Amino acid sequence: MNAAPHLPGPDVQVPTRMLVEALVRADLTVDTGELYATGNLLGMTDQQVRLCIKRLVAEGRFHHEGRGRKGLLRATGATGQILGFDVEFVAHAFRQDAGLAPWDGTWHLVAFAVPESARTARDALRAALTRLGGAPLQGGLYLSANPWEPYVEDHARRLDVLDHLTIATTRDLRRGDQNDPAALARALWPLDEIAERYHRLAAVARPRLERLRGHGDPSEAQRLTIAVELAAEFTAAMEPDPLLPPQLLPQPWPGSRARALLAQCWSLLKEKAGPDSEHIRLFRLYGDLESPAAPDT
Repeated sequence: MNAAPHLPGPDVQVPTRMLVEALVRADLTVDTGELYATGNLLGMTDQQVRLCIKRLVAEGRFHHEGRGRKGLLRATGATGQILGFDVEFVAHAFRQDAGLAPWDGTWHLVAFAVPESARTARDALRAALTRLGGAPLQGGLYLSANPWEPYVEDHARRLDVLDHLTIATTRDLRRGDQNDPAALARALWPLDEIAERYHRLAAVARPRLERLRGHGDPSEAQRLTIAVELAAEFTAAMEPDPLLPPQLLPQPWPGSRARALLAQCWSLLKEKAGPDSEHIRLFRLYGDLESPAAPDT
């Protein structure tokens, strides 16, 4: 099989584990022939893909049926629950970009005092708060600009630490002498690092957008490769992003520009997708994204 054509911009490194998860279909299966073929286009060897399959099976994430390129991976129940991106948060980011989710000036606070006897749960709660975009103000006190209470409570219940939480909101937040919301956001979240991730996403998306717009359609395998590369970079950019309201961000914010480029790519991928691609989870997750009015791209 021919390798995917080299495109300008930074090289994209897709973890083999993410490739497997990206190719999960609506029935929670992965065609291993498609998996090996796409991995080859991404520069992965058959051995790398094979070892990843073995690890995922050993972890109980998938069952393996058949052999080689004629096999099938079937996601276990636990894997089916955790697969993929939080589409709700992605949709919220695009609503922010379009000016449809303005900030009301409310800060959302969560404080916890989980005893040492439940240290594992305490660490898991701290990780969940960070993943939800929270910033630590001081020991056991986290802050968000978004109404995250239902998500926090859900995590706390599953960890059995809800009784150790205090939840509050305020419109009057001051840290030292600083009470300007945008200045507080700059101090509490690594915005420069997050912006750099979006600059990289844009640099990856631009040449792929031109490839999709150009003469001569990419093959089905090449389109799937582009989809996996974009998803890998989008995940890397979005996971550490607290999705702060535009009022708290430097303008123009590179996240808006990068997401607009991504949405244009996915629109073309969806338009050109063959019947088999419609069943792939990536296309279902991103296929309905609508781009806000895009800056000059």
